[in-house]
Amino acid sequence: MSIETVSARRYISLIYKMENNKQLIIKFVEELWNQRKLEIAEDIFDNDCLTFQLRSGEPAASSPRGPEIIRNHISEWLSAFPDLTFTIEQMISEGDRVSTLLVMDGTHIGQWLGIPPSGKRINIRMMTIHRIRNGKIIEDWVIVESLGFFQQLGILRATNDLLHEFSKRNE
Repeated sequence: MSIETVSARRYISLIYKMENNKQLIIKFVEELWNQRKLEIAEDIFDNDCLTFQLRSGEPAASSPRGPEIIRNHISEWLSAFPDLTFTIEQMISEGDRVSTLLVMDGTHIGQWLGIPPSGKRINIRMMTIHRIRNGKIIEDWVIVESLGFFQQLGILRATNDLLHEFSKRNE
């Protein structure tokens, strides 16, 4: 067998693996979140999965996110935003990682993290990077458009208002 044949087979195998990884993330978004099939969490998440919820000004720290934890996490979100849906806008796969740009859309009609229901519709973007091992998510990195999220919930004023107030204070 020639080196070219071996290289071509490895390349095809890598492409196949990356496509399978993308399909896993599509299943995570479409079936687990959007269709509320919480029973498939074991098919998607490794028991030892870690999540990194990235926040400005804070060091990246991990916390466990196995199947039971993700089911609880989704249930908490759905109790506050029962019509919550995610739309995948872009997806890139490289090696064992899948990067996804998503839009989260829903109506805040239940208490969430101590925030009383506002009745407001939210529409925010988020980025995720999932690392896949043996066909399951072993790690996820998440960054959410938090400023816009809190503004849409009415917790913070619009960015232009905040900047205007700040500039007035410094005159």
